[in-house]
Amino acid sequence: MEGEEERSLLIKSELPRNYKDEASSGAFQEPQLRRKPTDWRAPAIILGFECLNSTAYNGVRANLVLFLRTVLNDSNASNAANAATWHGTSYFTPVIGATIADTYWGNYKTIWISLITYLIGMILITLSALTLTSTSSLSEVNSSQTSSGTKKTLFFFGLYLVSFGSGVRSVVLPFGAEQFNDEKPTDRERKRSYFSYFYICFIFGGIASGTLIVWIQENIDWALGYGISTLCIILALGGFLLGTPTYHLRTPNGSPLKSICQVLVATFRKISVQFPTNSNLLYEGSSNSTHNIAQPKLAHTDEFRFLDKAATIHDSDHLEDNDLKSSWKICTVTQVEELKILLRFVPIWTTGIIYTSVCSQMNTTFIQQGSAMDTRIGSFAIPPASLSSFEVISAMASVVLYNKVLVPTIRCWFSKDLSQLQRMGIGYFLAIIAMATAAFVEWRRLESAKKDELISIAWQLPQYVIFAVTEVFIFITLMEFFYGQAPESMKSICTALALLTVSLGQYLSSLIVTLVSVTTATEGKPGWIPDDLNKGHLDYFFWSLTGLCTVNFVTYLAFAKNYTLKKVILES
Repeated sequence: MEGEEERSLLIKSELPRNYKDEASSGAFQEPQLRRKPTDWRAPAIILGFECLNSTAYNGVRANLVLFLRTVLNDSNASNAANAATWHGTSYFTPVIGATIADTYWGNYKTIWISLITYLIGMILITLSALTLTSTSSLSEVNSSQTSSGTKKTLFFFGLYLVSFGSGVRSVVLPFGAEQFNDEKPTDRERKRSYFSYFYICFIFGGIASGTLIVWIQENIDWALGYGISTLCIILALGGFLLGTPTYHLRTPNGSPLKSICQVLVATFRKISVQFPTNSNLLYEGSSNSTHNIAQPKLAHTDEFRFLDKAATIHDSDHLEDNDLKSSWKICTVTQVEELKILLRFVPIWTTGIIYTSVCSQMNTTFIQQGSAMDTRIGSFAIPPASLSSFEVISAMASVVLYNKVLVPTIRCWFSKDLSQLQRMGIGYFLAIIAMATAAFVEWRRLESAKKDELISIAWQLPQYVIFAVTEVFIFITLMEFFYGQAPESMKSICTALALLTVSLGQYLSSLIVTLVSVTTATEGKPGWIPDDLNKGHLDYFFWSLTGLCTVNFVTYLAFAKNYTLKKVILES
């Protein structure tokens, strides 16, 4: 399966018999639990849950700026700032939720507590919309500023409860993955499909809310639209709780952040100590030591050797009966290796942020490009922003084609699957082609504009399709990779970091566009991205992003080629 070919791709030497590459077995089965047989209903419930959760969240996000402007009557600058702050907060709270899940509550408890917070927030938003819109419709009645201010405060309080409740998103994905038994080949195969279908549910919610709920909000009633989002959360909470008997629950192993700090402190304390060349002399501790309860042991790797000082046994450690005297003076090899895993994640994570910043052009400059084209296809007028829905549909189709057509074909020809790192590499290469296609289309549009002609918006379809395929190869695989390679005590946290690439990529995209606008619009020149694109050079901007994608691809290859996968020591 996938782990076997990842091992042949990346592991340079054979491992001892008591070592097992984590990619070949999936997550280590927790020794403290007698595992129940996999119940197919559990992943199905979680996928349905994510579909409802995504629909509810996007039902608030999609039209937030319009609600603030038309109902609350705030300024455009204030609306943009409030919406951006709330959206950014909603993508950072999953890190908090993941930390709580991995340290204290576990995924199950974190999900239902977050959902209750989410539901209270949605109820407050719906009630606020109901009272605010009913008041604004009675032009003869002048509400007092105190009453209006109270309702606005209630709305924003509910809005940020939803933001904190949305921290559930980083916990739902690993919770669903925990339902599969990695000891069984069929379950390992189903788990890989689970990541793909989870992504489909994630983006389907955006389509449902962006069409049905948004239309209801704008044409019928804001409160009714928010009420539908509230109903989605009620159904999600009810369905999740009803599925409780089918779930496999994982017990949290304590604070992973504390373990990281212990390694850093122990390393600093032994900064002058020489670590042994023989890794077998490093401290691992007994199976009963504090850190190793219910935890698989990780094999030593040769990267970041300076951290091995934390596991180097020194006379001042005062070890008694082969057990740990002070975790702040000496740490186990497993603790050290967990920190090494996080450090190895950094370059892969960074390339994901850069990719997301480029991919976000579909929601900004691609729409601007489409607005300068002939938006008619046949007898239909196509809003430029609607092509993002076409991209979502293309991504859903790509997931199905990949799982049903491409994977069996590759297995037939090569007798193995593409590794996770190989899949992401393909995605990064396709991102180069996608941006080059966009640049060529813009060049073609500018040439036609010089002749006072408009080219059809259909020219944009290829770049949207290619980006849809890149999402399947990169975003889905990135979540799967971070979950699979994460230390056992950090599954949710690492999943949250994978999701965080979306938020940070959006911020990076905004920074890039701002810098390009400032640096190119000088000495009376309109710059590359002026209000009138016919006077600018959006094609130059797209070619620059093509270059950025190329550098990102080469950088990714350099790190992926030498990436050391997690190795678990099999207990005999």
